[in-house]
Amino acid sequence: MTQTATTDRVESKPLPRKPWNRHLMAIAVLTVLMIPVPLVLPPSQQAIAIRVLILALMSVGWNIMSGFGGLFSFGHAAYFGLGAYATAWLLVEREVSPWIGLGVGVIVAAVFAVVSGFLALRYRLKGAYFALATFAFAEMFRLLATNSDFVNRAEGYHVPLQVEESWWWMQFAPDSPNYFWIGLGFLTVALVVSVLFLRSRTGQFALAVRDDQDAAASLGIHVIRYRLTTMALSAAITAVAGGFYVQYYLFIDPDLAFGSAVSIQAILPAVIGGVGTIWGPVIGAVILGPLTDFTATILRNPPEFLAFLAGRAGLDVMIYGLLLIVIILVLPQGLYSAIRDRWFRS
Repeated sequence: MTQTATTDRVESKPLPRKPWNRHLMAIAVLTVLMIPVPLVLPPSQQAIAIRVLILALMSVGWNIMSGFGGLFSFGHAAYFGLGAYATAWLLVEREVSPWIGLGVGVIVAAVFAVVSGFLALRYRLKGAYFALATFAFAEMFRLLATNSDFVNRAEGYHVPLQVEESWWWMQFAPDSPNYFWIGLGFLTVALVVSVLFLRSRTGQFALAVRDDQDAAASLGIHVIRYRLTTMALSAAITAVAGGFYVQYYLFIDPDLAFGSAVSIQAILPAVIGGVGTIWGPVIGAVILGPLTDFTATILRNPPEFLAFLAGRAGLDVMIYGLLLIVIILVLPQGLYSAIRDRWFRS
């Protein structure tokens, strides 16, 4: 049997849809349940909720490439920053709506992911070498942005305030629930895209390449094509997170856009929640999102037995590290996988 005939037989095999339909139903139900949340939260808690949405969106993007695609990335800040800077530059310099800027950022990030990914895969970079290559690209963008007059150097961009609230300019009062609803909409779409991607033949082939590249190639699956598709989709989702970040916080600079901390924030929720799962990044973001506010509160007014922490910085990073170590040692598959496995065993 020829290789083409083998590929045709693989492509004609129907894919199971019931598990994916359950995921889609869960996404719809949870989205509806989350809609009234900003109406009952105080402004400070609403800000934390939006931070959770941004972290989840970043991590869903990272998970598509590194969890489902098997290409570990330590440079997702490159895609986040491209989305953020495309939105900010078009808005500040050309007075273009951030909705259009988001679309441009998605295209720019996806194209860059395909080009950089092709170069990395063409020269057979794998494992740690591939991760270092992604980190190098993110650092390259950080240095370029820091020293380029085209994007205002290290000063970055302050988004100009509008006189009135506007959906077209995606700008509202700080305590407006609209920011939460927009972030929730982005996350919902990202989760639906993840499910539809995995349910598609393209997603199934990407998983096959992840699990055994040589076996997939022997069946006629174009390894580089499906890996680049995975990278482009991952970059697009992460770029949306960057554009939304700019519109909510109204500021971006090279470190906030392309710094290594951004890549870490994309990785940690998925690792804690469960890499290669639909819900792992969301669960991890729900855990990590409130930590920054929690640690800041402790540092401002610590209890007596923690008085030595008053005024110190870096506690959130220490807790991140400790939590990551505990999860890896106790639940190496992540929280979602552990809960799912125990649920089905009971």
